[in-house]
Amino acid sequence: MNKNREYPERPFVGVGVVVLRRDEVLLVQRGKAPNKGQWSIPGGKPLLGETVMEAVHRELLEETGVKIEQLALLDVVDVIVPDGIGKIQYHYTLVDYQAKWLSGECRSGDDADAVKWFTFEELNSLGLLEITRKVILKAFRNSVT
Repeated sequence: MNKNREYPERPFVGVGVVVLRRDEVLLVQRGKAPNKGQWSIPGGKPLLGETVMEAVHRELLEETGVKIEQLALLDVVDVIVPDGIGKIQYHYTLVDYQAKWLSGECRSGDDADAVKWFTFEELNSLGLLEITRKVILKAFRNSVT
């Protein structure tokens, strides 16, 4: 079986979490392909034998140094990236959660080049991927209802 993330035989499962702190959202700047340099929600892939909820907490702590509470399922999305000739170069099925910040000061670790809190108003200036922007907006809408 091909275990390479590039040109996979099947989708890889990943987790992500939209962490909200008052009117801010925690984002990481990706340190690896795909989307290296792009601001995104923190996350990663579950380890064998680890639940997706356990993976969210572990990945978030490793990548940002932040702990969360009130974890709730937000969305499940597919990120499918074709190459220049139409072959599928990357395919991730992402289980995205939303949570509230509990503790920890953000610091970049693991595969994040940078970690920062952004206000809702700052999001438009970041050039977020459309799917990322939609998931973040959904979390903001859920937090005010």
